[in-house]
Amino acid sequence: MALKLYGAPVSTCTTRVTISLHEKDLDFELIPVDLFVGEHKHPHFLSKNPFGLIPVLEDGDDITLFESRAITAYVAEKFKETGTDLIRHKDIKEAALVKVWIEIESQQYQPAISPIVYQYFVAPIQGKSPDQAIVDANVEKLRKVLDVYEAKLSQSKYLAGDFYSLADLHHLPYTYYFMKTPCASLVNERPHVKAWWDDISSRPAFKKVAEGMIFGDK
Repeated sequence: MALKLYGAPVSTCTTRVTISLHEKDLDFELIPVDLFVGEHKHPHFLSKNPFGLIPVLEDGDDITLFESRAITAYVAEKFKETGTDLIRHKDIKEAALVKVWIEIESQQYQPAISPIVYQYFVAPIQGKSPDQAIVDANVEKLRKVLDVYEAKLSQSKYLAGDFYSLADLHHLPYTYYFMKTPCASLVNERPHVKAWWDDISSRPAFKKVAEGMIFGDK
């Protein structure tokens, strides 16, 4: 039975999963969830994720998963012999470094970058102007995080080493939107971060997904 993914093509969390599925060359069905009419809060969806958030992955009748990073980890582990090795399952040290940078993306990178993306993409849909104070505060946070990334990427091609992994993949959705904001210079002015971004964003799996990442008129 094919994998079923409930989500939205513009959603950063949904695309985090779809990129991993494409990296594994897997067949899956994307079942759209209309966030604008609150479908994710309807009983039929809450039965899949009681927190009412996308995405949700169903793998046959065996398991239903939510939380995008948990889903990508499941996909990478279950299909570890298929497509791109996203977790370095044959080398315990490399696998540990992948986990470290997965945590850094979750705990350091996303908390800084997501409010910026929200202000430039979501606020206008709600009829609001970007709150510059929120943008400025998080630009400063992101600047410090990217300084660490620049130093790390001066030593290796990718975050966990000289190999592409979930550690890099998890950065793709938010960074894609961020690069369409006036703050993109934070990446562009750091040569190693910029080279890393150009590399990971040119991967065929991501390019397939990016075609659907159209947020409003952006």
